[in-house]
Amino acid sequence: MGMLIVEGKHSLRGTVRINGAKNSALKLMAAALLGSGEFLIEDVPDITDVRTMASVLAGLGVKIKRCDNRLELNVSSLHGRVPEEPARSMRASVQVMGPLLARLGWVRVVMPGGCAIGTRPLDLHLSSLRKMGAEIEVNGKFITATAERLKGADISFRYPSVGATENIMMAATLAKGETIIRNAAREPEIIDIQSFLNKMGARIEGAGTSVIRINGVEGLASTSCRVIPDRIEAGTYLLAFLLTGGRGKLTNVIPAHLTALLDVLRSMGVAVEAGNDTVDIEAPKRINPFRILTGPYPGFPTDLQPQIAVVATQAEGSSMLVEAVFDQRFGYTAELKRMGAALEVNERALTVHGPSPLRGTELQAGDLRGGAALVLAALAAEGRSTVSGVHHVDRGYEKIEENLRQLGARIVRVAGEDKDAD
Repeated sequence: MGMLIVEGKHSLRGTVRINGAKNSALKLMAAALLGSGEFLIEDVPDITDVRTMASVLAGLGVKIKRCDNRLELNVSSLHGRVPEEPARSMRASVQVMGPLLARLGWVRVVMPGGCAIGTRPLDLHLSSLRKMGAEIEVNGKFITATAERLKGADISFRYPSVGATENIMMAATLAKGETIIRNAAREPEIIDIQSFLNKMGARIEGAGTSVIRINGVEGLASTSCRVIPDRIEAGTYLLAFLLTGGRGKLTNVIPAHLTALLDVLRSMGVAVEAGNDTVDIEAPKRINPFRILTGPYPGFPTDLQPQIAVVATQAEGSSMLVEAVFDQRFGYTAELKRMGAALEVNERALTVHGPSPLRGTELQAGDLRGGAALVLAALAAEGRSTVSGVHHVDRGYEKIEENLRQLGARIVRVAGEDKDAD
C-alpha cells in the first residue's frame, strides 16, 4: 500500500477511460450466489473491495478466476457461513445475506465494517427480511438468519437505502409470491442488478423508480454481463481536471448518470460537453462559488461531496455544502485546514471560503472518498504532499496514481508505513 507523494500545480490534460462501477460489481458478485453454473462479469475494477468480495465468495464455496478485468465465477456447492475476516472489513459484505438466505435457507454473517463516515444501521435490511418470514438473531458481532422459504411481502422503506433495496430485491427473487419495495433507491447500479438477475431468470421490474416489484421464481441459472461505468470515479477525474486548470476527456461513461454533477459544474462556469459515452471538460480561469445538497439519486451524490469541497477552496467566493446522507462525512476537512483552506463545519453544513492557496503537507486519509479528496487537494497545492492511508483510496480507485501520471500529474507511490492500515 505505502503512500502517495504528490508535487502539485501541474495541469492535467488527456484522456482517461473510466472503469466499471465498484458499487455495481460488488453487488453483481453477490447476486451470482442466487444462481448456479458459470458466470462471466466483465469490466470489473481491480480494486481492494472487489478482491475482498472475491475472498468472501471463495470462502462460501465459489470458484473464482480473474483475468485482467474479467471475473469468472463457478457457483456450485455453497454454504451459508460467511468468512469472518474479509466480511468484517467491508460494508458490502452484508449484501450476501439476502441471496444466501433465499438460496440456502440460512446465513451467518459478521457485522460488516467499511469507512467511518457515519451511522449506517442494518435495521432496514433485517426488518424487511423478518417481514418476509425470516427468523433473525443478532448475537454480539454475528447475525444469523433462517427461513424455510422466504415469502413475498409489501415493504416500505422510511429512507431509500441503496443497500437495503439491493439486498431485499435479491432475496425476493426466490421468495414465494410477489414482493413490492416502496420508496426504493433509484441508483443506476440497481438497474444494473435488475438486468443481471432477469438474465438469470428472475422476474423484476421497476428498478430506477421508487417502486420495485419482484415475482419469486423456483430457481435461477447463470449468465454474463458487463458492469456499467463508475459515475463516482468519473466525477473524481472531472474534478481533478478542474482543480488543476486542465482540459480532458472521459471515455466509457454514461453522461446521464452524471447529470447532478454536470449541472453544478456548469453553474461554476466550467465548460463541459457530454457525448454518447464521453464527457469533455475544460477548466475556466475563474470558478464560481456554488451550493449543493447531497441526497439519494438523482440528487448530488454524497460520494462526490469531499472531492467537490476541495474545488470550493479554489472558487471565487463562499460555497455551501450540506450533507444529508451521512452524519460524519466531514472528517477530511481537518486535513484541508492544515493545507490552508478556510472553512467551517456546522453539524451537517460545510462553508468553504475561496480562493485559498493550498500548501503541500503530510496528509492522512481516513476513508475512501475523503482520501480521494486529499489526493485532489495535493494535486492543486503548492509544493509537495504525502498522502498516507492510501489503502482507503485503493478500495475504490484502480491504479489512481498511474492514471493521474499519464495525465501529467507528478505523483508516485512509495513503500512506507500506512499509519492506519489494519
